[in-house]
Amino acid sequence: MQDLLLPLSALTFPDINPVIVEFGPLAIRWYGLGYVVGILFAWWYSKKLVSTPRLWANNTAPMKPEDLDDFLVWAAVGVVLGGRIGYILFYDLGRYVANPLDMLALTQGGMSFHGGMLGTILAMVLFARSRGIPTWSLLDVVAAGVPVGLGLVRIANFINSELWGRPTDLPWGVIFPNGGPEPRHPSQLYEAGLEGVVLFAVLALLVWRGRKLARPKFVGGAFIAGYGVSRIIVEFFRTPDAQIGYLAGTGWLTMGMVLSLPMVLAGIWAMATARNPEASPEAAKPAR
Repeated sequence: MQDLLLPLSALTFPDINPVIVEFGPLAIRWYGLGYVVGILFAWWYSKKLVSTPRLWANNTAPMKPEDLDDFLVWAAVGVVLGGRIGYILFYDLGRYVANPLDMLALTQGGMSFHGGMLGTILAMVLFARSRGIPTWSLLDVVAAGVPVGLGLVRIANFINSELWGRPTDLPWGVIFPNGGPEPRHPSQLYEAGLEGVVLFAVLALLVWRGRKLARPKFVGGAFIAGYGVSRIIVEFFRTPDAQIGYLAGTGWLTMGMVLSLPMVLAGIWAMATARNPEASPEAAKPAR
């Protein structure tokens, strides 16, 4: 009897078309728009941070706003290539080995945040070295605005009726069109809240109130650890990818957890070892 009543207490899935507008064979989707708006916001926000001297050690940012204009293309390439390659390697390698052309079918979805992060970090390292910019400071300033894009993309996942959660009898459970008859956790919205709203607010407090940009590695470390913790929490409510399922027959351990745990550890290390530039041995030496 209880199982029969569950759908009656569920929320109705909103009838939102994943495609915003179509121009012949070209379709603009909420998912793609989330990436574009997220990248543009992070670009604008990072320029604002670099243009605010009081946030930095000695009231001097280690880069110019123009540097971030040039980095925008590098970041976009890193996100897209890293996200796609990461998904292929971490989540569905067998399928793409059997159907190599599917690797290019970006409109069918299939992006990994962990892969996108690694791709962006590689782009940062290469770009920073080419411009003589401290790599950690570039990571700090970019990471501060990334949560907005994460939140938007997770909302797009919800609109696409993908990456839904495990069955639930909670009153806010949602019956997804392709998720079976039982209500499920809207885990995409959980992620949008934690990875987007909460993480952005925490980083904003660190930047604007705590002036942590003056300590290279701290803001970037907080982002990496904060995302890892948020993702691990949501994985307890999210249905794992069908082609992988739960790992080691545990019934709870997922690939998302495995990939996120090193992020938590790396982020904690970065925050614990962050130092003010003027406190470093190099800064203490007299100028010659």
